[in-house]
Amino acid sequence: MIDLFLRLISRKADEPPSKADERTALAALLVEAAHADGTYDTDESDRIARVLAVRFDLSPSEATALRAKGELAQADAVDLVRFTRAVKDAVAHEDRVGVIEAVWEVVYADGVREMHESALIRQLCGLLHIEDREVGLARQRVVARLGTE
Repeated sequence: MIDLFLRLISRKADEPPSKADERTALAALLVEAAHADGTYDTDESDRIARVLAVRFDLSPSEATALRAKGELAQADAVDLVRFTRAVKDAVAHEDRVGVIEAVWEVVYADGVREMHESALIRQLCGLLHIEDREVGLARQRVVARLGTE
């Protein structure tokens, strides 16, 4: 919280937040999802790298490097708007549900869905303009695929 406050007051008034590309933006959103429950462990970071590797057809080392860029972007972010905007600009509306599925995969990396994680997904869905029904179906697909819950 203090870090967020310091970033807010240290930014110059005329300085816009840096624009993120879609890959880094998605990586940052996945890292944010991993942090939502207050922990960020190896299972979650490994899951993020796997999700990025599959989504963007990356080698394991490329996916790990992208995850690291996402970690840096997330740590430097004041809010999620620049990341969701980058995703909205790059991903067609009908394909954004796949972004939410990726977030669900990270949420379930530790096998448990917590209140803060669910709240984050609701926030992301609002920012990405995804309907509740689509979100529920995406969660069901991920749960079935991962065998959780």
